[in-house]
Amino acid sequence: MTILVTGATGTIGRNVVDQLVARGADVRALVRDPAKASLPAGVTIVQGDLLDVDSLRAAMSGVSTLFLLNGVVAEEFTQTVIALNVAREVGIERIVYLSVIHSDIYVNVPHFAGKFGVERMIEAMDLHATILRPAYFMDNEITVKDVVTGYGIYPMPIGDKGLAMIDARDVGEVAAIELIRRAEAPQPLPTTYINLVGPDTLTGAAAAAIWSDVLGREIAFPGNDTIGFEQNWRAFMPSWMAYDMRQMAERFQSDGMIPEAGDVDRLTALLGRPLRTYRDHIAQIVG
Repeated sequence: MTILVTGATGTIGRNVVDQLVARGADVRALVRDPAKASLPAGVTIVQGDLLDVDSLRAAMSGVSTLFLLNGVVAEEFTQTVIALNVAREVGIERIVYLSVIHSDIYVNVPHFAGKFGVERMIEAMDLHATILRPAYFMDNEITVKDVVTGYGIYPMPIGDKGLAMIDARDVGEVAAIELIRRAEAPQPLPTTYINLVGPDTLTGAAAAAIWSDVLGREIAFPGNDTIGFEQNWRAFMPSWMAYDMRQMAERFQSDGMIPEAGDVDRLTALLGRPLRTYRDHIAQIVG
């Protein structure tokens, strides 16, 4: 039973691949540039793109189970719909799709809205999937490390409702567990949703306090300026993406990313261990 992983060289995809390899799975990885893949021995690397239908058909040939992940790009929705259509065409009935928590609430945020549309397609077409809905990744905090350490501020305008941030390693492990569960099932399993959350729900002030404790000096939380946030991100990404990030930050502030009752217990039981904490993650990235 071969498991195909898309987005295999990114932060989440690589964790999924590593976890699958550790569990003895037969893994195939779809990558744009095999020369840069640097994946574990034993992984079959296939070159392709989620907008290249012929490469998708070739990559999915002989595959029993699909892990579908794609990045925040302008064509994200189109990429995902094409990939799912091709999967259905070649007979793949076991899918794990990486969506996002509160996709049905953050309806004005482009990449959330796209993922919600994909969730509806999976249900309407009875594609037999585990839909993983992760909260904000702790791993994104590496992008603000230099600002925090250099200027003494925590710049993410995440608001006062709270985000249940999760470590990408926990995401990868849950995904691998679900992929193998589906791959080994005698019949395709019904569609299910799993919220992927961390053990703590953190406000902007709480995140700054943890940075302060880890660094041993005061780190301030200057507030929730989403306009400035968008302008700053325009230096590193296209304007449409920076605007998308601003819309997300504004929903952080209005709605938060709050776990549902039982989410943490469910994940702890699934993993057989406690979820990784934000404090431990920050301690790791600051070295």
